[in-house]
Amino acid sequence: MGEEVKDILAVVTTDKDKVAGAVPIFIADSEEEKEKTALYLAKTLDAMVHDLENGVYFIVRQ
Repeated sequence: MGEEVKDILAVVTTDKDKVAGAVPIFIADSEEEKEKTALYLAKTLDAMVHDLENGVYFIVRQ
């Protein structure tokens, strides 16, 4: 039995200094916009939102 592979599709944050990488990064102007953007992306991409609890959400296809 192999491990399930999960792909990080995007990152959403209000603090651009906390993220870097090879996935799309969405910078929100407010907490409300961050949450809304993450939820819309997850719905559109058929994925899940995970909160790192440091101002960063990431979107993962499971």
